[in-house]
Amino acid sequence: MKYSLKDFDVTDEKLFLNRRQFIRAGVAASLSLSAFPTLAALNFRANPNYQPNLKLTDSEHALNYNNFYELGTDKSDPPRYAHLLKTDNWQVRVEGLCAKPQIFDMDDLLKIEQEERVYRFRCVEGWSMVVPWIGFPLSKLLNKVQPDSSAKYVEFISILDRENLPGQKFNVLNWPYREGLRMDEAMHPLTLMATGLYGKELENQNGAPIRLVVPWKYGFKSAKSIVTIRLTDKMPTSSWMESAPSEYGFYSNVNPNVPHPRWSQAKERPLGSFFKKKTLIFNGYADDVAGLYKGMDLKKYY
Repeated sequence: MKYSLKDFDVTDEKLFLNRRQFIRAGVAASLSLSAFPTLAALNFRANPNYQPNLKLTDSEHALNYNNFYELGTDKSDPPRYAHLLKTDNWQVRVEGLCAKPQIFDMDDLLKIEQEERVYRFRCVEGWSMVVPWIGFPLSKLLNKVQPDSSAKYVEFISILDRENLPGQKFNVLNWPYREGLRMDEAMHPLTLMATGLYGKELENQNGAPIRLVVPWKYGFKSAKSIVTIRLTDKMPTSSWMESAPSEYGFYSNVNPNVPHPRWSQAKERPLGSFFKKKTLIFNGYADDVAGLYKGMDLKKYY
């Protein structure tokens, strides 16, 4: 089953393209749309297995209210400076404890998308959104390199480009951005390598050209603009663990029963809404992922 953009409850296509071209070209929005290249439409089929009935966030919210510290710490910085992220000739190195370490270019990665699927993903960081990611399960990529039995964790490393990325000119974090998953989390079918959003190629401010999506965890776990994936036998120290260990743990599962030291996580505010709503354990994916943490104290392993 294929969806077109009109099937989603999103912003008008003309407004979407106009905003994209304005950012990339840096010219007056009044100029003709036909003068600029547009994002390629992607062929994909919807995955009906995971929360297919959720109402999608308006694309203008999801594309213009972002956390991407490489482009700046304000929510409006990523779309403002998106054109500074250089994605030409992108490669992803997969290395570490595996039999066949490889370097994949984007053509290689897009070939893996033989089972393209869309997930409705609720990102929760005080605010929340539901967006249609397009991509492929991370497990399909990891299987290409044949992980060793000793590989217990997967580390993700994002782009480092201090010359061009304005956020990396400041030591807000210890660059490059790093994240990690346990191997069973990484191999779960819900864990996605995303290359598209709202029926089009991934926008720069959303982590182009390829990013991680882990829908039952808080949004910062889903590393953007990934250049290296490393299989290891040791738990990686993520950027936020290193920066604020009392506030951010390795697991970072959405758990409304564990308050952040500075705010409650019991409720979330959907982007575009004035009202808050109850935050769901594991972001609503408990039936799918709770078994990964059976017997664990989720307040201790936050």
